Amino acid sequence: MIIRKNAGELERMRRAGLLVYKILQELAGMVKEDVTTQDLEAAAEKMMRDAGAKPAFKNYYVPAAGSEYPFVLCTSVNDEVVHGMPSAKRKLKRGDIVSIDTGVQLEGYFGDSAITVPVGEVPEQVERLLRVTQESLEMAIDKARPGNRLFDICSTVQQHVESNGYSVVREYVGHGIGSKLHEEPQVPNYVDRRNENPRLKEGMVLAIEPMVNAGKPETRVKPDRWTAIASDGSYSAHFEHCVAVTADGPWVLTRP
Repeated sequence: MIIRKNAGELERMRRAGLLVYKILQELAGMVKEDVTTQDLEAAAEKMMRDAGAKPAFKNYYVPAAGSEYPFVLCTSVNDEVVHGMPSAKRKLKRGDIVSIDTGVQLEGYFGDSAITVPVGEVPEQVERLLRVTQESLEMAIDKARPGNRLFDICSTVQQHVESNGYSVVREYVGHGIGSKLHEEPQVPNYVDRRNENPRLKEGMVLAIEPMVNAGKPETRVKPDRWTAIASDGSYSAHFEHCVAVTADGPWVLTRP
């Protein structure tokens, strides 16, 4: 069942979303050579606690992994697609890209967002991967309007990504969000005819999150049971926003 939010609930989600935005902006500013992904983790957790928010990811149980996720961030570097685990041993290097995905629970509601940040200068083809992925998200956000259907969002990401020579990850998708981190519907970044294609209505909130590989779409999970990587070793980019469907059009809850 897709849960639609009223105005008061959307305002609470907005406050959660703006906190996530603030945290991600602070972390993006920290990203540089020799910073560890654990440095980012520690800073993010402190900001959440100081704001009176609960980390959305920490201790979140995922059946596929068979355990609770132990961190507040997912920090996925280069060919890591999602769910990369922070580590004091993982120093960022010039030319890396790092996806930072995080969420909070505030006043009973969740915010969830992701960015991919280059470490210093990166090759032009890597810049292009980030740009196309971010463009696909913005184009998909514009489809989050009453009367459209879910597949309008999914197909928009897929068409833009694939027309630029990249591939959309199949195994990991966006989702509804609200008083739970993951709600219905699933929001794939491609059209999956096996899924339902609901009409978008006011009050729906969707976490739209393109995950795009420079090479082939296939992924595999590392022995840590969490970190998903591109099977062919190609770079992967990830951007995410929470978007409310309103009468006035899309309302991005996770940025000013």
